Amino acid sequence: MIMDMIKYLLILLTITSTLWGYENCSFQNKNYEEICNKVVKKGVSYKYANEFLLSYFKTKKFDEITYKYMQPSRIKAHRKAEKKANNVLVRFIPKMVINLKKYKKVYDKAESKYGVNREIIAAILLKETKLGKIKPSHDAFIVFNTLLIRTKPNSKREKWLINMSKTNMISIIKHCYKKGVTPEQCNLPSSYAGAVGIPQFMPNSFIYTDSYKNKVPDLTKMEDAIMSAARFLNKKAKFNKLIRWEKMPDIVSVESAWYDYAFNNDNASFVYAKSKRSGKKYDCFTCNKPKLKYLKEYTKKIMRYNNSSNYAVGVMRLAYSANKELKK
Repeated sequence: MIMDMIKYLLILLTITSTLWGYENCSFQNKNYEEICNKVVKKGVSYKYANEFLLSYFKTKKFDEITYKYMQPSRIKAHRKAEKKANNVLVRFIPKMVINLKKYKKVYDKAESKYGVNREIIAAILLKETKLGKIKPSHDAFIVFNTLLIRTKPNSKREKWLINMSKTNMISIIKHCYKKGVTPEQCNLPSSYAGAVGIPQFMPNSFIYTDSYKNKVPDLTKMEDAIMSAARFLNKKAKFNKLIRWEKMPDIVSVESAWYDYAFNNDNASFVYAKSKRSGKKYDCFTCNKPKLKYLKEYTKKIMRYNNSSNYAVGVMRLAYSANKELKK
C-alpha cells in the first residue's frame, strides 16, 4: 500500500512538473541560481537548466578523490613531482615520433592552419595523457559540483575555486544542451581536476576545440586532440609562428640547469620576474640571459596551456628531442 502511494506521488510530481514546466531559475543554492541564469542567457532552456541542476546523478553525488587532491598541500606536492614526471617521459620520445608519423596529415594541417609546431603538440599530448593511453575515470560535472558545494569562500584561492567551478559547470551544461543529450547522459570523462579528453581541456576551454574532419570536435579522438591543442595555443597564447629549432639552445642542458636553479630557489620561475596578476616577485631563470631569449619567448606560450614552469620546460625538452629524432 505504501509503495503504491509512493509510486502515485512520483507520477503526480512528474505530470505536474511537465504541465508547469520551468519558467525561472529559483534555487535555494544561490550559486545554482547564478549558473542557471547564465546558461539560459546563452540559449539553454529553463527546463534543461533546471533538470540538470536538480539531477540526483549530477548534483547529489560527490567526488571525494577530487576534493582530497585539490587541497593546497596536494597541489604543491604535484608541482614538485613535475620534474620527476618529465624525466620519466623522456623514454616515451620514440612513441612521440611514431605518433607524429602516424598522424602526419593531421599535424601538417595543424601546423599550416595555426602555426604551432607538431612536436610541441605531440609533447603536450604526451604529458597530458601519454598520447591517449591514460583513460580518465571521473565525471567533469561532478568534479566541479563537488568543489562548488564543499568549498567555503574564506580565502582568495577558495573564491577562485568557486568561480572556476561555476564557469566550468556553465560550459558543460551549454555543451550537452547543444549536443542534445539529457543531463544523465551528459558524461564527460575527466581527470580528478575536471580536465577532459586526450589534450585535457577544462570545459571552459571548449571554445578552443577544433575537429580534423567533423563539425563537432571529439577530444577523445587523436585527430581532434591534435587540432584542438594547436588552436588553443594559437588563440590563447598567440602561438602563430613555427619555432625554428636551429635557433634554440641545447634545451637538454638548459633543462638540467633549470632544475638545479629551482632546487636552490623556492621562489623560482623559468620566465617571469613578476606576476602580472598579484605583483609577486620571482627569481627568474631566463631573465637577462640573451642566449635564452628565444627559448623564453616560446616557453611563455606553453605556460598559457599550463602555468607550471616545470611543465612548460618539459614540453620544450620533449619537443626539442623529438625534432632531432625526426631528422634522423
